[in-house]
Amino acid sequence: MKTTELYYESAYITEFDATVLSCEAGGDGSFLVVLDRTAFFPEEGGQTCDRGVLTDDHGGTHRVLHVSIRDGIVSHRVGEAISEGTQVHGEIDFGHRFSNMQQHTAEHIFSGIVHSRFGYENVGFHLSDSEVTMDYSGQLTDEQITEAELAVNRAIWADIEVRCTFPSREELAAMDYRSKKELTGAIRIVEIPGYDTCACCAPHVERTGEIGLLKVIRAQNYKGGTRVSILCGERAFVYLSEEHGIVDGLARGFSTSPARVCASVERLQAQLEERKGRVADLQSRLLCYELQEIDADLRSVFLVKEADLDQNTIRKTVNGLAAAHPGFCGIFAGDAKTGYHYIIASGTEGGDAKNLQRILSEEFGAKGGGSSQMIQGSFACGDIRLVTERCGAF
Repeated sequence: MKTTELYYESAYITEFDATVLSCEAGGDGSFLVVLDRTAFFPEEGGQTCDRGVLTDDHGGTHRVLHVSIRDGIVSHRVGEAISEGTQVHGEIDFGHRFSNMQQHTAEHIFSGIVHSRFGYENVGFHLSDSEVTMDYSGQLTDEQITEAELAVNRAIWADIEVRCTFPSREELAAMDYRSKKELTGAIRIVEIPGYDTCACCAPHVERTGEIGLLKVIRAQNYKGGTRVSILCGERAFVYLSEEHGIVDGLARGFSTSPARVCASVERLQAQLEERKGRVADLQSRLLCYELQEIDADLRSVFLVKEADLDQNTIRKTVNGLAAAHPGFCGIFAGDAKTGYHYIIASGTEGGDAKNLQRILSEEFGAKGGGSSQMIQGSFACGDIRLVTERCGAF
């Protein structure tokens, strides 16, 4: 017998009474309970399921771990068995349900606007407890996303009625609505007049004003289209509050206004790049003096330097050493705590550096690669002298 789905009678039902029709082992120590009626919305249509508790007629409480649906039968996964015929009282975590309703209704408005204004279809949707993503069939520009975001919020502020119905076959035939796939059986239509008409099985708010706010938090190219991430209602409020806290903290740190934080960061980045360049130049000069003290008759030369040594300086120095010595020459930059990265080149005799890379990998767990002329990589090693001695003896 198919389960009576109370969430279609009203998305605002938070408590209900029902009878246990069956209880079967779930295979992982849990149990799948089927009720004659339920207000628990199952995981379906890209949305996570409701959560809450079932209380049996003996006062025992059973946390609902997951809710699923198959062939119209809704199963509630719980931790303990509940006997067939038991009367239970269900209670929905409505805060969680309402948050999902806010996100999902806002997604409909956003997707309807993208479809009507830019001609792209919603080809993917995911609503979890931490994120909401929508995938569109074409690439949206930043300007189009901003336009859609503002239009959605204007629809929210207009407090429009959201209509959820099961039209007849004849009514459906005359209706223009969005759907990601071919549907059979009773089809539920969610309509937001002036913005969207779409087939959907999920609970929705009764009026758009209940969404409160929509904020786009991320957009990226995805499989030839665009993936847009949004937050709505309380989720958006919490996100924006945290973002404001970050900006306010930076503003105080820079002794400036929030509006000028970006300019202050850019100025700091420019100063950092300029100083990094000066440091690299000084490091290069210092190395030049050090190289002058190296015995020209040495076959191989390996230097150990600080971790922040500029990579271009390392490569230039190694090339210089390799041009003056017949064996292998290299620099290991780092320390025993964080590990080392290295560049090694073959000298004037043209030895195969890849053989040395094999030794470093086998004996010291190094990860890297390169050519017969030059290799580079990294490894963790407590005693760098063991490595340099092994390389010098190769």
